[in-house]
Amino acid sequence: MKLEFLQTLCAVLRRGTFAAAAEEVSLTPGAVSQHIKYLEQHFGQPLFDRAARQARPTPFAHELAALVQGTLESLEALRARRQTRVSGKVTLGTIDSIQATLLPMAMKALQSDYPELDVHLARGRSERLLGELRDGAIDAAVLVKPQSGGSSRLYWQTLMHETMVLVAPPDARGDTVEQLLRGHDWIRFDKTSTGGRIAAQYVRRLHPRMKSRIDLLSSHAIIAMVSAGLGVSIIPQPYDPLRKAYRFRELPLGRNGPRRQIAFVCRRADVDKPALGVLRAVFEQVAARAKDGGA
Repeated sequence: MKLEFLQTLCAVLRRGTFAAAAEEVSLTPGAVSQHIKYLEQHFGQPLFDRAARQARPTPFAHELAALVQGTLESLEALRARRQTRVSGKVTLGTIDSIQATLLPMAMKALQSDYPELDVHLARGRSERLLGELRDGAIDAAVLVKPQSGGSSRLYWQTLMHETMVLVAPPDARGDTVEQLLRGHDWIRFDKTSTGGRIAAQYVRRLHPRMKSRIDLLSSHAIIAMVSAGLGVSIIPQPYDPLRKAYRFRELPLGRNGPRRQIAFVCRRADVDKPALGVLRAVFEQVAARAKDGGA
């Protein structure tokens, strides 16, 4: 029996659903279901009551998870323990938006804690970086996870979810997102990217016939245009330096508003390589600090 199956069970109990657990352990919901079925066959009793609309864990599921959780955590701590030397060269692909947020903190930590690890940076859009990762041109990437969930041949680790907001000129008239979109030109965010498509889908749900007047590739450029009074846009929530550099209004899109997933990704066959483990751990730590307001 693989430890991975027990990790999957603990993830399901922790997250509440097979779908949420699949995201945490970087598998498809179908693969999570197969792991659970294997465990049920191995132990000869059900782990979930499937009679209800949503599968509910049985008492045995909780008993098994409680028994193995401490062991799994101890094994993970041993695996993740900093090695005396992590050296060599890795090529990391990064999207533009993290280069002024997560990347500086991550590079500082890597240079301080792992001075013999040479991290070469490659810049590009998410789709291009995924192609380079599959072709072996880069070793890993931090990018926007595709809406489809991403290839199961790759290892995915979600770092953070970026909420999208509407940005408008400081003197724009309108109190709601709908009013501001209806009353101003739409500056579209990078229509070729995953984040841009998510933003465009939201705009067209509100205004199906709306057409963009300007298309731009970066949030920074869009903020500059918006601040100059040239229109409104839906973009990932701006980081503090942009708020300090430009005057603009920022409106939330509600609890069910669009967001995009920033993820660390590498080839599944490479996931246990020490250098990639270091990269993944450092970006997880940096992202956790950013979510807590430490960015």
